[in-house]
Amino acid sequence: MTKPTPPSIIALDGPAASGKSTVGSRLAEALSYLFFDTGIMYRAVTWIALDHDMDLKNEAAMTELAQNAQIDVRQPSQKDGRASDVVVGGKDVTWDVRSSDVDANVSLVSAYAGVRQALSEKQRNIGMRGRVVMVGRDIGTVVLPEADLKVYMDASAEERARRRYDEIIERGGKADYDEILSKMVERDRLDSTRAVAPLRPADDAVIIQTDELSEDQVYARILEMCK
Repeated sequence: MTKPTPPSIIALDGPAASGKSTVGSRLAEALSYLFFDTGIMYRAVTWIALDHDMDLKNEAAMTELAQNAQIDVRQPSQKDGRASDVVVGGKDVTWDVRSSDVDANVSLVSAYAGVRQALSEKQRNIGMRGRVVMVGRDIGTVVLPEADLKVYMDASAEERARRRYDEIIERGGKADYDEILSKMVERDRLDSTRAVAPLRPADDAVIIQTDELSEDQVYARILEMCK
């Protein structure tokens, strides 16, 4: 009997702080696949715009930038905690795109329909190489509807806010749970009601409600699906 091969393209979708990135990176490592958190591309465009002192409120300019930007996501080249390399025009910007300035502005840039369309095409090109775990909000519905395995990870806003709060506190930061929850609810509203690629499970996605599950349990369940 031939050994079954794992799905080549795995899509993990879900709302903010549902655990997609943590589980996805573990899954990619176990399978020796590329871990591709597609949100990193929106961060890359935002970083380029800030680096060039562009007006982030100019939707046409942001769309043109997203269309022309040379962005690639590759297997990590260094063991410094990164899950993948983010390369812009041949330059490694993996940590640059994680700056606080990018944090503060990426939601604005990622809301533009033209930016989403341009980056969806770039994401698709990378995903079609195969052997990839892609994490986002519209992978199974828009970017790669033909993905071999689609999983939608969900949790209540309250649970996701608690996780984000605990994460910040564990890093030694300061956090206000109510403020985090309020922002989480608003982010959910924007993601699920936007005209382009709204947040929703694909019709053929496996939905995992993670409120009562540990990270290890979710990871084990998805890894079993891959086998």
